[in-house]
Amino acid sequence: MDGSAELRAQVREAFAKGQSLEIRGSGSKSFYGRPVCADGVVDLGRHRGILAYKPSELFLTARAGTPLREIDAALAERGQMLPFEPPRFGPNASIGGTIACGLSGPRRPYAGAVKDHILGVRVLNGLGEDLRFGGTVLKNVAGYDVARLMAGSLGSLALILEVTVKVLPRPAVEHTRVLECSAAGALEAMRRWALQSTPISASAYLDGVLYLRLSGQEHRVRNFAETIGGESLKDDAGTAFWEDLREQRLDFFQKDDSLWRLSLPAAAPTQPEHFGVSLWEWGGQQRWLRAVSDPAAVRQWAHRQGGHTTCFRAGATPNADTDIFEPLPRPLFALHQRLKAAFDPKGILNPGRFYAGL
Repeated sequence: MDGSAELRAQVREAFAKGQSLEIRGSGSKSFYGRPVCADGVVDLGRHRGILAYKPSELFLTARAGTPLREIDAALAERGQMLPFEPPRFGPNASIGGTIACGLSGPRRPYAGAVKDHILGVRVLNGLGEDLRFGGTVLKNVAGYDVARLMAGSLGSLALILEVTVKVLPRPAVEHTRVLECSAAGALEAMRRWALQSTPISASAYLDGVLYLRLSGQEHRVRNFAETIGGESLKDDAGTAFWEDLREQRLDFFQKDDSLWRLSLPAAAPTQPEHFGVSLWEWGGQQRWLRAVSDPAAVRQWAHRQGGHTTCFRAGATPNADTDIFEPLPRPLFALHQRLKAAFDPKGILNPGRFYAGL
C-alpha cells in the first residue's frame, strides 16, 4: 500500500502549523532512544510493500513500513539474506525502523553494518519535500552520501519512505562451536582470528564460554572447526542461540535492570569486573553490561579506550539524569544541529529522540 501522498500532506501541514510529529512504525524499538513529546503521530505502518527485488543484481527496494518478516521470506525463496542480520525486537518490525535505528546483529563485524548496505533512500524532510538519494548500486554517490546518513538518525532528520538495500547469498553451511576459556583467552583468540581469513560469521562470550558461528563452504567450515577444537552445537541449537542473542531473549537479557552497550575498538582490554555482569559480541567490540552501579565510571573507561556507551534499555526504574547516548563534544553537537536545520528547519520530526535540542 502506497501511503506517501497522505504522509507528505501530514508533514506539510505540520510544518505550516509548526507542530511536532512523532514518527512511528510498528513500535518494536520504541524503547530505544529518548522519549518524544510531540503534537501528533505520523504512522508508517500502512505504507508497506516490496517495490523491486532483483536477485541477480543483489538489491531490494521496499517501503518503510514493510515488515522484515516479509522481506526475509522473499529473500529466502532465492537463497539470499540481509547481510547485517538486523534485530527485530518484535514480530512486526519494519525495514524503515531498522534503518532509522541503525541496529545490526551478530554478523555485523564480518559482513558490515546497516549503513554499509544502504544503496538508496526516498525520504520526506521536515518541509514535506519528497527527496531521493542514492540508487541501486554501490558506486552511485557523488558528494555527500545522504542515504547512509539516515542509518541511526532515529527519524530526527527525515521520514523514510523507501529504502534500497544490498542483499547477499545465504551461506552454504553454518555451524556453531563452543569453547570454554577465560575472558582474556577469548579476547586474545578473537583478535588473532581477526587477522586471519576464517569462516567466522559471529562470536559471543558469556559465562566462561566462547561461541563461534562458522559460515561458508562445508570443507572450509569443517577444517576450521577441527583446527580450533571445542564442541559442536547441533544445527537447530546453534541457530536458536544466535537468534536469541540477536533478539535479546537469552537469560542474560531477562532482567529488570538497565542494559548498557559498550562500543569499543578491537584493542580494548577486559573491563573491570565491578562494572557489572557482561556479555561480549563482535570479537569483544560490542559488550553488554547489566547491573551497572556507576554509569559515569563506565563511560569514562570506554572513552579512555577510544569507544563510547549507550544506555540501550533504561530498565524498570530509569534514572532521569542518565544520558541515553554518549554526550557529544560541542563542535560535534553543533554539526548535528546544522544537519538537523538543513533537513528539518522547524525541528518538527521526532524532536529530542536522539539528543535534547535535536
